[in-house]
Amino acid sequence: MRKTYPPELKAKIVLELLREEKTPAQISSEHGVHINQLQQWKKAVLEALPTVFERKNQELDELRKETDKKEEELYKEIGKLTTQLEWLKKKSGLKPPF
Repeated sequence: MRKTYPPELKAKIVLELLREEKTPAQISSEHGVHINQLQQWKKAVLEALPTVFERKNQELDELRKETDKKEEELYKEIGKLTTQLEWLKKKSGLKPPF
């Protein structure tokens, strides 16, 4: 049966590895995790590290695009309603108050 480790524990162990205050063998024996597994976790973290900030930027860009699209739709609707209002005023014979 395979052991499973929660992500929080993995992160804690990898941080210990990155600090280099203890040897990987010491960390391995303290947590009961094979040293090869520790090296795999460390490698995965180091490979994923550059993309951590990119994901947030991508999410922000998507939100900006959605917001800009919605804003454009609203401005179109305002323009349409303004045109309709002016047309109705003209047809009804009302003069603008200004």
